[in-house]
Amino acid sequence: MQEKQKIQNVPVKVYRSADRITVAAPLPGLQPEDILVTVTEQGHLVIHGEVRGMLKDIKELLIDEWSVGQYHRELELPEPVDGLLANATYGNGVLVVSLPKSACSKAAVLRLEKVGLDHGEHIGLAGHVRSSDMT
Repeated sequence: MQEKQKIQNVPVKVYRSADRITVAAPLPGLQPEDILVTVTEQGHLVIHGEVRGMLKDIKELLIDEWSVGQYHRELELPEPVDGLLANATYGNGVLVVSLPKSACSKAAVLRLEKVGLDHGEHIGLAGHVRSSDMT
């Protein structure tokens, strides 16, 4: 019988500068295309990550102090941001979302894709490839 995967709440660090809000979140074990970032008109940032097909053949797990799995986090941003001009990168298991401040929050969906070799050992950093207006 397969165990239902637990959704993990993601810890974050939120930084503010004069012109932007930056959010960093650890999402170990994901591929860039498994991550979805949403900025809402209500000023929320939603991070969702889904593991697909990893770790199916583990024979004997001896110590299990952290897990790779489904991640989800929603947080209210401290100021309005422009999601259409946001940038998201993922490398070394950490997602970083940089959001320019704005007079009012503008909704967008940010998707990531792999950058680098698809079949080699080095994948490289993943970057935001497009955002779309959610209105």
